Amino acid sequence: MLRRLVAVLFLLVLAGCPKTGGTTGGSKPGPREVKAQPAADEALQKAIVVADTRTRKEGIEALFAVRKTYPDSTAGQEALYRAGVLAFEEGDFVTARKAFTELVFENPLYPQANQARLKAGLAAVELKAWRDAYQTLSPLVDSLQGADKALAEEGLQKAAAGTQQFGEALKLAMKAIDAAQSDDEKKTALARLEDVVETKTTFLAITEVWHGLSATHPAWPLLTFKMARVYYHLRDWTNLDSTLKSLLQNAPDSTYAPEAKLLLARVSRRAETKPKVVGVVLPLSSKKYKAFADTALRSLQLGFKGSDIELVVKDSADDPALAAKLVEQLAFDDGAIAVIGPLLTDDSRRAALVAEELQIPLITMSRAEGLTEIGPHIFRTMVTNSQQAEALAEYSMRTLGYKNFAVLFPNTPFGTEFSNAFWDAVETRGGTIRGAETYPHDATTFTDEAKKVVGRYYLEDRADYIEKLRDIRENETDAFRKRKALEKAKAGLNPVIDFEALLLPDSWQKVSLVAPALAVEEMVTNACDKRDLERIQKTTGKDKLKTVTLLGPSTWTSPKGPSGDPQLIERGGKYVLCSVFVDGFYENSDRPSTKAFVNTFREAFQGQSMTLLDAVSFDTAGVVRKVIDGSAPKTRAAFREALQSLKGYEGATGAMSFTDKREAKRELFILNITTKGVREVLVTKKPEG
Repeated sequence: MLRRLVAVLFLLVLAGCPKTGGTTGGSKPGPREVKAQPAADEALQKAIVVADTRTRKEGIEALFAVRKTYPDSTAGQEALYRAGVLAFEEGDFVTARKAFTELVFENPLYPQANQARLKAGLAAVELKAWRDAYQTLSPLVDSLQGADKALAEEGLQKAAAGTQQFGEALKLAMKAIDAAQSDDEKKTALARLEDVVETKTTFLAITEVWHGLSATHPAWPLLTFKMARVYYHLRDWTNLDSTLKSLLQNAPDSTYAPEAKLLLARVSRRAETKPKVVGVVLPLSSKKYKAFADTALRSLQLGFKGSDIELVVKDSADDPALAAKLVEQLAFDDGAIAVIGPLLTDDSRRAALVAEELQIPLITMSRAEGLTEIGPHIFRTMVTNSQQAEALAEYSMRTLGYKNFAVLFPNTPFGTEFSNAFWDAVETRGGTIRGAETYPHDATTFTDEAKKVVGRYYLEDRADYIEKLRDIRENETDAFRKRKALEKAKAGLNPVIDFEALLLPDSWQKVSLVAPALAVEEMVTNACDKRDLERIQKTTGKDKLKTVTLLGPSTWTSPKGPSGDPQLIERGGKYVLCSVFVDGFYENSDRPSTKAFVNTFREAFQGQSMTLLDAVSFDTAGVVRKVIDGSAPKTRAAFREALQSLKGYEGATGAMSFTDKREAKRELFILNITTKGVREVLVTKKPEG
């Protein structure tokens, strides 16, 4: 029976009045006079049956068929309205909006015109057509009542926010509260206001409304508590304190009073410092960085061993937002006089920003450049890349007397950053970078890179090669002989080495592969081995060889291999001899303070290998302990001043002081690879100039 009804309806459509083009209903939109038509009324009733008994989609199609067939009938307009309602309920807001807009344009006096306008406006809100929604709902809202009025007000608030009329959105929400007649209406209006305050307005708009609001107004507690939260995030302690106290005095029974009490109590503790409590923030549960966090914590605890200083350890889990929150907890809830950590770049930046806002000293162990520039409460004890680069340039130029350098680096953030820092350090001292080449971070062979460094790759740029090539072309006509002559010419080209040292800022594993590749291109890097140098001179027939010193950062430090030598030496062999690298810690150093740490560590962690992070963590604990035990600061400001003034602290990494920028300054370890293994260099600087 239903299928027959649908079939009959569409037959009526096909056999009805002449069709005209159009949008939703097939008719040309615009004001029109309509009249009742029996055939249209009959078709509408059949379409209504389809809409009531079939799916919404089928109902919409049937109603639009009536509208299309009888556009000038009252039934056609009723069908258009009903189709819009079904489309709205179906969630097809595009179709619904079109239907309602067309209907009210054709017949503004249609009995359900306001309902059509309301749903058209709400459909525009759903489609985020904010401007149209605002223009539709704004003149309508005052003519509606009850639930419809509430829907219109809510939609209008969203539209105002969507068009960035933030002040208007807030005023509309306030107006709804003032117009509420019952407790339920007021409760609903307040809930909408809270949504607007949290997501659809600005601090300035809230401030404007709040300052002109009586404390007896139903919205006053909500807006006041929002203002307090804003002041909290702005670290405006004076206004925060007065706002919270005003809320508790004027609205002690409001739903926001309990939170206000807790916040006021928490904020009041910000100046309550426990002089013997130190916070620690590390990514202890991070799968990727847990080993580093455990290393730092063990040596921090070793450094504080025997002290009455309490460490409050927090797990940042490799989450920058959590790291910042933990610094806040340590300041407000634990009363820490200072915070140590974090280790990771993003964690450290977020934590440092909060620490500076709260004026709690933070001693980070991150390498990230620029951290201490965040503010005067941020210190760093870790050795940075720029400090290593400076030390290498200083030793190479002032002690070894080098002036010309080349750089071969991986295209990694570390490789690029270290190379740039070294380049700047060399030029600052009057030196020159003669060439720079890069290679992929995952490279395992370096034949081409070695050729590029010594000028054997881009042969068309070499005048001596061009001259030989010209001679071959002029004197050789046989293809085979020409090819052989060309190969001999290439092999006979001397390497172009116009630098005394080559920087390789990569891991020790990569260096052990690069060094032999350089030797293949006749770069002599092991000139300190006299016997090998004599052999090379005899083999090449050259009495004077251009030798090059390889330079590297702390990433050259490698664990011991089966022979007992560092694995860099085991793998790189004679090709890494005579090289120089820098580190912030050297386990076999003869420095008394370093030897003392090594003995303490070995006694505490028998069989475990120590790292730079161990040494830096131990020294970080040491300087904090020295400040607390020596100066006995009662406030964070006093701790900061004492730490800034610390000079010559003898630790595992050497004598340490803090610069004006609160960076730890120490003499780094210059290490030389010799035939007897890695040895620390006793630096004797040559006079400048």
